[in-house]
Formats: sequence, structure tokens, C-alpha cells
Amino acid sequence: MMMRSQISFVFLVLPCLGLVALSLCLGFVSAASSLPQPNKLTWHYYKVHNTCDEAEIYVRHQVQLLWNKDKTITPKLLRLLYSDCFVTGCDASVLLDGPNSEKTAPQNYGLGGFVFIDKVKSVLEQRCPGVVSCADILNLAARDALHLAGAPSYPVLTGRRDGLTSSKSSVDLPSPSISWQAALTYFKSRGLDVLDMATLLGAHSMGKTHCRYIVDRLYNFNNTGKPDPSMERSFISDMRRLCPPRTKKGQSDPLVYLNPGFGANHTFTESYYSRILSHKAVLGIDQQLLYGDDTKEITKEFAAGFEDFRKSFALSINRMGAYQVLTGNQGEIRKNCRIPNKK
Repeated sequence: MMMRSQISFVFLVLPCLGLVALSLCLGFVSAASSLPQPNKLTWHYYKVHNTCDEAEIYVRHQVQLLWNKDKTITPKLLRLLYSDCFVTGCDASVLLDGPNSEKTAPQNYGLGGFVFIDKVKSVLEQRCPGVVSCADILNLAARDALHLAGAPSYPVLTGRRDGLTSSKSSVDLPSPSISWQAALTYFKSRGLDVLDMATLLGAHSMGKTHCRYIVDRLYNFNNTGKPDPSMERSFISDMRRLCPPRTKKGQSDPLVYLNPGFGANHTFTESYYSRILSHKAVLGIDQQLLYGDDTKEITKEFAAGFEDFRKSFALSINRMGAYQVLTGNQGEIRKNCRIPNKK
């Protein structure tokens, strides 16, 4: 596989703990030459600072309880984390309510998982009032839900604080129909690289999307009046049965699995990459991974080796979770994840 500059990643700098062998948690992985600069996040922050020793246990327990009832919580939390971190950084701004908040942006249509985060926050406020940030809760809950679905239980550095504002105008999440080159430019603007992009898109092995995001591929690709030529013909027929042309105002917008055939299992697998190789990707950006030399090589490697995908995912989502975090005296620790504290 094309690994980031072929640099072996064995240690992760944790400011308050010195060098910790992350390879003991993840197994051997190769890492980027562009690892994020160390910030003030810490492994087991709340235990180290003796403010809420069992914080991560409380989160994990709540995730387990909900996952036992509703396994769709994994893709919901993962999308929520992405929608938070890729906008103004991992500051839980996407959780804030308001008529013009981030959650009202068109790109966040169908976003879920808010009620669950509220539940976890209420538990932590009972046990450790005013201590654990909503931003950390979201990162920890996504990790625990992913692990239950089959992903590795990677270490999450904590100590994030919550943002004070949330604006719809700040949401610049890209269309799922963009080219791989445009997607890579966007990921690089967030301090991530081509391996991070190809890896994190693998989250589309779970969850659903609305037909509105794929009808162009099925009926009028690039305004040609024809389907996307990169799609396998029988797959086009299958998807057309699920997603009829959008010809009327107010027409229903059905949900379809991002990973047909496996999506109903709600499990974290490498099958997403096999679908790309078979020209059966649902979203245009996913199929685009075949058209970059590096992304094609990564896709082939992950389709052939689940462990390679799991280990790379653990590192890439950690890198995403460190993007533009607030620490120290920045931001605040919200008492309610939906509203800023009153001054």
C-alpha cells in the first residue's frame, strides 16, 4: 500500500505523558510525514487531572446501552463527528441549536445523533458537573460506537473545550459528487493527506444517504442525460428502482444504504472498497477513488486486507479529531451541548 512517506509510526507524542507506544494499541502502522503538531490534548485527560476519573467509562457504558438497541448510532455519530471537525475544528459547534446554526446548513440535512449526545452529557453532568466537554464526548462516543461495529478501539486524546458560536455560513462541506482531486484539496486544507482521505471515506461502509445525492449519477451525469459511465450497468438498474427521477416539487427523498448488501448489518468492513473496484459505489466521490494513482492503490490494498484498513482508520480519525481543537482557556465546557453557557 502507498503509505505516508513510508515512515514507520511507532510513537505518538502525548504532552503530559511523554512518548507512548501507540503501536501497542493499534499494531504496526505507517504514518504521515505531516502528523499534526502536538497540542494540549492528553491521553486520559480527565483521569490525569483528577477531575472525572471514570469519564471514558461513563461514555462507553452509555454507547453500549444505545448500540444494543439501535446499531445505526455508529454511522450517525461518525457523520456528526466529521461534520463538526471539518468545519471550524473539533469544538462541538455542530451541536449548538439556533435558527442559523451549523446543523441548519443544507450539507447537514439528515444529521442525527444529537439526542444521544444529550443523554451522555446529562449522565456526565450528574457525576462530574461542568467538567467533560461536549467535544470530547462526541469524539469518545464515536470511537466506542465504531469499536462495537468492528473498528479498532483506538486511543482518543482528550482535553478539548467547546466552541461558543455556530454559523450556517461556516459550513463548507463538499458535495459528494466532486472529483477526487477536489476532495483531496479539501482534505489537505484540514491538515490531512491522500491516505487519510481514502481511509476516512471508508466510513461509507455503514450508514445511508438520500437519493438526492445520487440521482445525477443515475439519470443525468454531468448534464448528459445519461447515467455515470463509471457505474456497473446492473447496479444502475438496482439503484434506479430505489431512487426514481426527481421530477416534482415536494417529491419524497428515499434513503438508501451507502454500502448495499452489507449496510443493513451496520458493521465496519472493507466491503466498501470491493464495491469501488466493481464499479458499484453509491456516491460519486467514492467511485472517484479509482481515478487517482495513489487512491486506486490504497483502494486495492484495503479491499484485500481488512487489518490494513482498520489500522489506517485508527490513525486517520485520530488526526481528524485533532483538527483546530480548543484547549486551556479557549472556549468553555458547556453544561448543555445545545446552548452556550450564560455569562
